[in-house]
Amino acid sequence: MRFFNQWGQFMMAGAGALARWEIDNARHIMGSKKLRIVLGLMLIPIIIGGIALADDIGPMLPDILGGKKAYSPAFYSLGIFLVSIGIGMGAGLITGCIGAGGGFIIAPALMSAGIKGILAVGTDLFHIFAKAIMGSVIHRKLGNVSVPLAAVFLIGAIIGASAGGIINRVLYEINPILSDAFITTVYSFMLGFLGFYSLIDFLRCRKAGNSSCSHGGKTEGAELGGMAKSLQNVKFPPMVSFDHDLTPGGRQISWVFLVLSGILVGLAAGIMGVGGGFLTFPIFVYVLGVSSMTTVGTDIFQIVFTAGFASISQYAIYGFIFYTLAMGMLLGSLLGIQIGALVTKVVPGITIRGFYAMAVLSGFINRIFALPGKLGEMDILPISPALGSILNEIGIWAFFIVIGGFSVWVIGTFLLNIKALKGEEAR
Repeated sequence: MRFFNQWGQFMMAGAGALARWEIDNARHIMGSKKLRIVLGLMLIPIIIGGIALADDIGPMLPDILGGKKAYSPAFYSLGIFLVSIGIGMGAGLITGCIGAGGGFIIAPALMSAGIKGILAVGTDLFHIFAKAIMGSVIHRKLGNVSVPLAAVFLIGAIIGASAGGIINRVLYEINPILSDAFITTVYSFMLGFLGFYSLIDFLRCRKAGNSSCSHGGKTEGAELGGMAKSLQNVKFPPMVSFDHDLTPGGRQISWVFLVLSGILVGLAAGIMGVGGGFLTFPIFVYVLGVSSMTTVGTDIFQIVFTAGFASISQYAIYGFIFYTLAMGMLLGSLLGIQIGALVTKVVPGITIRGFYAMAVLSGFINRIFALPGKLGEMDILPISPALGSILNEIGIWAFFIVIGGFSVWVIGTFLLNIKALKGEEAR
């Protein structure tokens, strides 16, 4: 039980850190007139092409980089664009309202909409990269980056992202269904663990009273945990120094631990398409003993490079990115995050915890119910195609009913409280 609680807190801290980055990023993009113009210009050819030219231009697109003859149909239609906006909006509402990574549900949502798993991962990575480039490269928090820390960490992240991309592509070449089953299994474990932990946490908080619950965790990193002290005491050169402003003389850690951490983060990004940001924060703060201030800046930095490297080198050049889908998700998530963040001002925290547990568990049910059919298609599990299809449909309906219901509730709450929210903003 102690292990479950520790790892649950670890993952919740990561999900919260990723959400804070998403919210900050969205506010920065939507608050900049220049970036809004850039975003609008990027969407014009997609909208025009979807309405008037999709069927004519589709066959002329190159065979790779998302063309009509790529590994999965990536040609454009207005319906696909609207679906992508809806998926991005749902993820953005979860991120903004709940304050935890709504990006976890993007790949399951895309796969439920009929997109192959490897294409869903590549597209999600590219969408994260586009958002990071627009919002984070010039973000003021980049001033908190420890360059030596980030550079050594990125060595491992590049290795891990390459390995994750290779694993996904090799499995796809062996059998596309095997690739889908693998990605589905990874998401099932991650969403299942996080979902059940968040449900138990919600029930505990409701029983004890919301005021007694906090997910603040370690906020500064001035005090080191046992693991961080042990790792920093290992003097395997070269040593990397950081946090000079926090402690006299700063702190040091061996490059080996940074590279290993980077490999883990990069591997998660390469396989799952979530940028790795949900792991960087808890690893740096809880495991390596880096201050939260330095961690935030370094996390922003690594997301840009890890997501960019993985999306381009491991997916784009092999035709595993659906560009118009990524742009729709970008637009939807930016709008959803703004609305969700405002709604938190008029909704009790305990309610938000409950919705988070429901959202993550719906993603878990979606993926776990899709798995038997895929295993049956590979003759690994003795299950009929009809039963596998029924289970898959149950998972899809459960997922979209929960996420759709949550989205309707958030938007409805926003519309009903516009006057109150305007008053809050004015103050």
